[in-house]
Amino acid sequence: MSTTLCQMMGFMLSTLGFAGCIAATGLDMWSTQDLYDNPVTSVFQYEGLWRSCVKQSSGLTECRPYYTILGLPAMLQAVRALMIVGIVLGAIGLLVSIFALKCIRIGNMDDSAKAKMTLTSGIMFIVSGVCAIAGVSVFANMLVTNFWMSAANMYSGMGGMVQTVQTRYTFGSALFVGWVAGGLDVIGGIIMCIACRGLAPEETHYKAVSYNASGHNVAYRTGGYKTSTIYDSKMKTKNEDEAQSHPSKYDYV
Repeated sequence: MSTTLCQMMGFMLSTLGFAGCIAATGLDMWSTQDLYDNPVTSVFQYEGLWRSCVKQSSGLTECRPYYTILGLPAMLQAVRALMIVGIVLGAIGLLVSIFALKCIRIGNMDDSAKAKMTLTSGIMFIVSGVCAIAGVSVFANMLVTNFWMSAANMYSGMGGMVQTVQTRYTFGSALFVGWVAGGLDVIGGIIMCIACRGLAPEETHYKAVSYNASGHNVAYRTGGYKTSTIYDSKMKTKNEDEAQSHPSKYDYV
């Protein structure tokens, strides 16, 4: 798989995951009313992170926002914080990944800078997906706990002979959207990190070879590879002296 294709695949999966996180955070069906053994079927209730809604059999839906912050459960506020952090990190990672695409050239940006940006965006997408999955899982755990506590309290009156009517909530569609979106964010971030290795330029390493002269009196010049030894200079001086002490016959002409 080419680096460009790998990078584009990670970018598309991360973008879908980011959009899914936004959709899951804004949906109202995080918890829906459990209709099993419920004698009242004319009213259907469901709740989200920001408001609770009631749908009547006539088709009329009425939603009421949560007007308080301190009055909400601590787990609900923690889920809100996790989803918001995941969206913010996903937005930053999406912006960085757009400039890191190999098919987009901006100025004199080299491949090493794009590789670093791709790795950064991949890590942000992974953290964003983990935050989304953690937030949805915390809310699901809260639903399961409240569900079984409500089921235990339904048969508490009259020694279990009288069944009390109590609203129980189960998983809503927003939970599954959040799980899928977080998984896409994590997978897309991992693919972006893998694509970073293909974008990084390969470094060429040259093996240095050192040459050592056999003699101890070798003087190296910066201008080239020509060397001169003390022995050669002595031999040259000796030859000149001999030439002067033994004149040839042509010197007397």
